Amino acid sequence: MAKVTLENVKKVYDNKNVAVNDFSLEIKDKEFMVFVGPSGCGKSTTLRMIAGLEEITSGTISIGDKVVNDILPKDRNIAMVFQNYALYPHMTVFENMAFGLKLRKVPKNEIESSVKSAAEILGIGDLLGRRPGALSGGQRQRVAVGRAIVRKPSVFLFDEPLSNLDAKLRTQMRTEIKRLHKSLNATMIYVTHDQTEAMTMGDRIVVMKDGIIRQAAEPLALYNEPANKFTAGFIGMPQMNFFDGHIISENGKLLFEGDRGIKLALSEELRSKLGGRSNEKIILGIRPEEIGSLTARQKKDNPSIRGIIDVIEPLGSEIYLYLTCGTREVIARIASDENIYSAGHEIDLPVNISKAHFFDSITENRI
Repeated sequence: MAKVTLENVKKVYDNKNVAVNDFSLEIKDKEFMVFVGPSGCGKSTTLRMIAGLEEITSGTISIGDKVVNDILPKDRNIAMVFQNYALYPHMTVFENMAFGLKLRKVPKNEIESSVKSAAEILGIGDLLGRRPGALSGGQRQRVAVGRAIVRKPSVFLFDEPLSNLDAKLRTQMRTEIKRLHKSLNATMIYVTHDQTEAMTMGDRIVVMKDGIIRQAAEPLALYNEPANKFTAGFIGMPQMNFFDGHIISENGKLLFEGDRGIKLALSEELRSKLGGRSNEKIILGIRPEEIGSLTARQKKDNPSIRGIIDVIEPLGSEIYLYLTCGTREVIARIASDENIYSAGHEIDLPVNISKAHFFDSITENRI
């Protein structure tokens, strides 16, 4: 296997649209790297540039110690799994999986051994005689992955491979791909717009927006220490609540004063961090799970937020409360056994202020 290095990679289309800008990243050997972001952020374009399916405008891409800018896709020793599977409908599963090896004139006995071994790993050994039209979506995806495995590439590339599957199959295939990564000790780069996939699969995650890396880190680091407001809002479900406001001193206490009369007293730890920003505009971020679900002691030691309940969404083990605070919607996530609320009621919910995130109002970077 091999590491993949991108240095100052840029992609500009003929209409002067900058799809990827100054992308620099080193993907370690045997690492599972996930590119995540909204549609149009440049993640699939970056993957296709690594594969050689898109020309880069400037910069350098290396696989192992070899610069591959001018090397054809077939000579980069990569294998790509596409969103639409890209299987030949007139060929059997065996023929689809063997096709790339036949083009490389691999001996028949090696082809048969490789295909059967990959099929065994993926649990599709009994499907080798069928054609794609007779397979379910999950089975087709396994065939596409198997076709990549038999090539024994240096790097596996996955372009939103699970987006056509239903929720149950997506969960199952996520687990299978992670298990496959572990068993193959492979370098894998995986593109998705689904932050749940990214958080559960990646050793590291690259969060992209407008063709730019906004943050690259391990999953829990992204969640607990987002570098900017965009990452904070993109990672986490439901997304983080944001409040515009500023820091004020009142009766010897330091408070966050937000729009619509929201006032939250800050902890000693936050006083040392934010004391020098008095009267500056600032953005406060609070995750839904840090509103409402606090122990009795935490409720005593923390400020609260008042709002009117608009909607209650029961999800089994947890419940989402959608509140209106002034004109702002706030989401709280509580345990199902804590649901003593009903729509239309005005309530006070405690806020775990020690878990608050603060962002500069101009740069939107984390303070």
